[in-house]
Amino acid sequence: MESSVKVAVNVRPLNNEEVSKGRTDCVDFILGGPQVKIGTSSFTFDYVYGNKASTSSLSSIYGDCVAPLGDALFDGYNAAVLAYGQTGSGKTYTMGTNYNGDGSTSGIIPQVMNSIFSKIEEKKEAREFLIKVSFIEIYREQVYDLLKPKLSTYKRKRTGPAKAPLRIRESKGVFIIPDVTEPVVSTKQDMASFLSQGSSERFTGSTNMNSESSRSHAIFTISMEQRRSTCIPGDDPGDGILRAKLLLVDLAGSESADTSGTDGLRQKEGSKINRGLLALGKVISELGNKKKSKEGRHVSYNDSNLTRLLKDSLGGNSKTVMIACVSPADTNAKVMRSTLD
Repeated sequence: MESSVKVAVNVRPLNNEEVSKGRTDCVDFILGGPQVKIGTSSFTFDYVYGNKASTSSLSSIYGDCVAPLGDALFDGYNAAVLAYGQTGSGKTYTMGTNYNGDGSTSGIIPQVMNSIFSKIEEKKEAREFLIKVSFIEIYREQVYDLLKPKLSTYKRKRTGPAKAPLRIRESKGVFIIPDVTEPVVSTKQDMASFLSQGSSERFTGSTNMNSESSRSHAIFTISMEQRRSTCIPGDDPGDGILRAKLLLVDLAGSESADTSGTDGLRQKEGSKINRGLLALGKVISELGNKKKSKEGRHVSYNDSNLTRLLKDSLGGNSKTVMIACVSPADTNAKVMRSTLD
């Protein structure tokens, strides 16, 4: 049976700062297969992209990895796209989370928006659609609503989000956030405006690795309800409402205090970031263990708020793509191996 979880690696080019410091590219691409090599260690994925791979554009990543999930959304499947990797490795750029409404379609999320509304236009004669979005961040294991009114920049940069965290509740085995802001959107422009609004509210801070390091995990959720108004060839003739959601997840970067130069608040943030990432890695490993799946063993969703909120988009009949973003600088070799393992 085909796995419901696909993993891709995207190796960005050396940036200007790395070049100016004399860093060298330590990632090799193995011809004939989706593999990368760091020193003597080789890693195999479903897809490989990068400046020395056969394909490197974000449009290729979208077409290969993400477009099938958009199709699955219209078929009633929950799905998730997650970008992970060390801080400064290009996760936000790859996801397009920092979209500012300028019409750019380079990131994954802008391409998702284009595709969804193109498909709605094609299907609107036969189906009625209700689209909602939400945008939350998980900062130090607390959940905050990024679509609430704009906060004081001063307070956000120094002490964290200046508002009460949201509660997570479990309903019929699914974790939900009852009080999250979830506006209805009817156009791509509506959706883009909420993405831009939320992105500007996300908590960031400076480290040695990145002057604008995301200090939280961000989840942009597109929820879709479909009601068939007429039956068309190939459609399931049922007349109920079909519900599904697509989670677009820009994870905070993994980091160590030594490489990021963090202490105090930043170090505490890093500890919480790493805790969530470790919990996510454990869940993915458990879901990928076919023996455990057959035996119906427990999956550790309760280990973090991140895995709680991803539960119904990781297990069951859902479809997931994980994109490992990598900085190829030789000084990052140890962290790269940890990301790719």
